[in-house]
Amino acid sequence: MKSIYGDAVKSDETTIISNGVKIEGTVTTNGNIRVDGEIKGDIISENNITVGESGSVNGKINASIISIGGTVTGSLEAKEKLTLTSRGKINGDIIVKAFVIEDGGLFNGNCKMQVTAGSPQYTLDSKQSTVKS
Repeated sequence: MKSIYGDAVKSDETTIISNGVKIEGTVTTNGNIRVDGEIKGDIISENNITVGESGSVNGKINASIISIGGTVTGSLEAKEKLTLTSRGKINGDIIVKAFVIEDGGLFNGNCKMQVTAGSPQYTLDSKQSTVKS
């Protein structure tokens, strides 16, 4: 959705990619996306992206809030929060402001936490965890 002035406007609309649907290519929206099917390509949203338990994404994901209940192979960038549910799997690097992993969630990759004013920077990988002041 665009305003009459041409600026992007966030939308509360949700696009659902149903189980059994396969998409190849880049998906871009200002609204929310729920993936219960399969996407081979990148997903970019100004709002929220949810990958349901039957969903899979092979590509980059960039959004404000991301929730993974299915499988993602590729890098993720969450401007606000990334949640990995108990049945979710991420194989790839992530950049997040906040990261929640429920018991049973699988994450293989590197994590870089964005720095906010007055907070330390955390960098996690499979070999080490460090805090930089």
